[in-house]
Amino acid sequence: MAKVVTFGEIMLRLQTYDHQRIIQATGFDATFGGGEANVAVSLAIYGHEAHFITKLPDNLVGDLCVSELRKYGLNTKYIARGGERLGVYYVEKGAAQRASTVTYDRKHSSIATAEAKDFDWETIFDGAEWFHFTGITPALSEEAAARCEEALKAAKKLGITVSCDLNFRKKLWTSEQANKVMSGLMQYVDVCIANEEDAEKVFGIKASATDITSGELSDAGYRDVAKQLADKFGFSHVAITLRESISASVNNWSALLYDGKDYYKSKKYHINIIDRVGGGDSFGGGLIYAMLEKYSMQDTIDYAVAASCLKHSIQGDFNVVSVSEVLNLMKGDGSGRVQR
Repeated sequence: MAKVVTFGEIMLRLQTYDHQRIIQATGFDATFGGGEANVAVSLAIYGHEAHFITKLPDNLVGDLCVSELRKYGLNTKYIARGGERLGVYYVEKGAAQRASTVTYDRKHSSIATAEAKDFDWETIFDGAEWFHFTGITPALSEEAAARCEEALKAAKKLGITVSCDLNFRKKLWTSEQANKVMSGLMQYVDVCIANEEDAEKVFGIKASATDITSGELSDAGYRDVAKQLADKFGFSHVAITLRESISASVNNWSALLYDGKDYYKSKKYHINIIDRVGGGDSFGGGLIYAMLEKYSMQDTIDYAVAASCLKHSIQGDFNVVSVSEVLNLMKGDGSGRVQR
């Protein structure tokens, strides 16, 4: 069992009921979610010692959030408390040709205003093998970007493997801002995770023969994107998820993995979506798990995609599936028959 540390923001997630639009809502389903927390939950459920690091307000909402994380087996010992508030995001689930939407209310959140003194990285990283963050966290504020850099420097000094999901969010910053900040952080990263748009939006590296809007994705184009990313930043591995959006309700889902020498393509799944928020994070959690378990490269990408495929069937941010469930899907059992 490896110790894995993730760092970022967790928010209160408020979602309308029954695919309602926000303008129709008379109530919301309240849960929690956030990129790095989602990854940590997956790893805890898979059996690793997962530590989630953030800063939460010192109030009852912060207490509830900590309790929810502990419910899934996360170590919350090093979560800092204080600041003004917990960020909130509103989810309006799409259907058919109507896209899902996310509306943020997260300015001045506790983690966005965190100070260097809030995190003793040498203590936090004691015994850790892996550190994960996403491009969402440095997008929150200059302070959050500085906390990321401090964590990365400490992780590198201690020889810890570092992964980053680029996770570009246009509602948080521009491509120009993302390029400037993320380019400086990539020197500390070993494993880069991206979706079909991230490399272009953050670093201007575009896949040829690809149209994201129509869902036409070129395998050859993304192999080239993975190689360009590895060559530019020295990543040991690059993983790219490939989402073919037929509609808000139906997607094709696959991924590729590049290890600096060879390319590995996963099986493609045809998914009828229950909830796609957190789908990329479940892929990241699966990838990290498989790499820590020293799976073959082909099994690694297959595990990550199968884990994420299952997440699309689960309501909420967290991918509450077991290793055995993922392995069964990897082996071809996607019938959905009742397990008795």
